[in-house]
Amino acid sequence: MLTPPPAPDVNDFLDQAIRLAVASVADGGGPFGALVVTADGRTFGGVNRVTRDNDPTAHAEVVAIRRAAAATATFDLSGAVLYASCEPCPLCLAAALWARKDRVHFAADRNAAAAAGFDDAVFYEYFDGARPELMPVRHTAFPASGLPFQAWRDNPDRTGY
Repeated sequence: MLTPPPAPDVNDFLDQAIRLAVASVADGGGPFGALVVTADGRTFGGVNRVTRDNDPTAHAEVVAIRRAAAATATFDLSGAVLYASCEPCPLCLAAALWARKDRVHFAADRNAAAAAGFDDAVFYEYFDGARPELMPVRHTAFPASGLPFQAWRDNPDRTGY
């Protein structure tokens, strides 16, 4: 009986994510790299492109997720794993949740990022409810607010997610 090859080591993928981050810095990007490994073993890398693309959402994890979704032609990346050179910020964690990732592994933590000038701690505080003044979010009752959802329910050709 043949034995399957050993599963790739988490450290190997984290090493690849770190190498992507270092290369990103050398190329004028931010010091973050990420790798999406799909259930069938394909890998898709991403680096931080926030300042290069003037896109505040172009974090390494989001870029890697976008590439994986485009290449696999699906928004549901169930079975995939996200490896990141640094602890994902709330934006990246939300993207991983929406992509239905199975799990996330990261190398450096948010404290290491803060020591380098990338202090996401305040965002974690915001989502913990400790800093609501950073960005007030208010519900405004509006009579037509349900129309988009009714249109969605009435559309027999909708793609659920």
